[in-house]
Amino acid sequence: MNSDSESLKNQLLTWLLANDVNTSESNLVEFKENDGVNHSLKQSATFASGDPELGGIPQTFKLGDIPTVQDRFQAVLKRRLQTEIENQPPLFPWETQLMEYPERLEERSLSLVPAWGWKAQQSKLNLPITLPETVFRELLEKCQTLLTASLPLGAKLVQAVEDFFPQESSYALNDIAGLVLRSTYRSADVLDQKLNIESDYPDLQPRQQMALSLMAAKQLLENLSLPVTPNSPVVERQWFTSEGLLTLRVEYQSRGKHTQLRVEADLPTKGIVTLRADGTLAMAQSSSAGCLHVELSCQEFNPTYTLEVEFPDIDQQSLLFVINPTI
Repeated sequence: MNSDSESLKNQLLTWLLANDVNTSESNLVEFKENDGVNHSLKQSATFASGDPELGGIPQTFKLGDIPTVQDRFQAVLKRRLQTEIENQPPLFPWETQLMEYPERLEERSLSLVPAWGWKAQQSKLNLPITLPETVFRELLEKCQTLLTASLPLGAKLVQAVEDFFPQESSYALNDIAGLVLRSTYRSADVLDQKLNIESDYPDLQPRQQMALSLMAAKQLLENLSLPVTPNSPVVERQWFTSEGLLTLRVEYQSRGKHTQLRVEADLPTKGIVTLRADGTLAMAQSSSAGCLHVELSCQEFNPTYTLEVEFPDIDQQSLLFVINPTI
């Protein structure tokens, strides 16, 4: 250890101790070296008078007392820092002056995006296995966009599922769509036996996935279509949601060229029902579960009506139905 460095350190400690009790400082340092290894140090401090005869009590520190001196130094330094912080508290980087903050922040309610509430309907489809939710959701969206298209059912089925199979030829999709439209492929049991479906959807062969997707698309288009005629003027449809059962009852009345359509909706939760046709609409809204009624009159021959059901608490997207009155 360097003697001069050790001496300066001890002088600093002595000064701090003396200054902490409001004293003046007087140091006397003596060195004694033997082969550059052994050192002795003597420090003394007196009170403000600096004169032992006036009552000053000398303090002597030896090298063995350094841990005690260091503890004293740290205590003095801590006390001084505390006093300085209390007198002039530090500021955060974003503060320009001292500010008061509340001890507790009130919790704010989070605005959560509602879960997809229409998925419960898949359990009512006649399929041998369940489709992945992402596939079923995209399939439902595609079917809703095709509801009002002037296309044959087979063409709608192909367009609904073709994006799932970009590597497959249109001939394969059309071939399987034709099979799905036949009576023998309307049963999920028959499809299961013919295609030997024993795995989950991702593990199936492309042809099996196409068949399942086309069957699901066909059933969704049927669920979303409400055909009414003078001979069958009333039709009912049910759709299962995460909040319960949605029931729709459509009544169609025709008097020559004048038609009137009335829809009764039994909602499982608060919602909005909108009936549209040829630029006119009727809307009803409920703040809780219950029944709503909407109706429209139209003079045009065989118009196409769309019925939109919204449940803000369970989904951001509405559910669209199409009503095709025919004579």
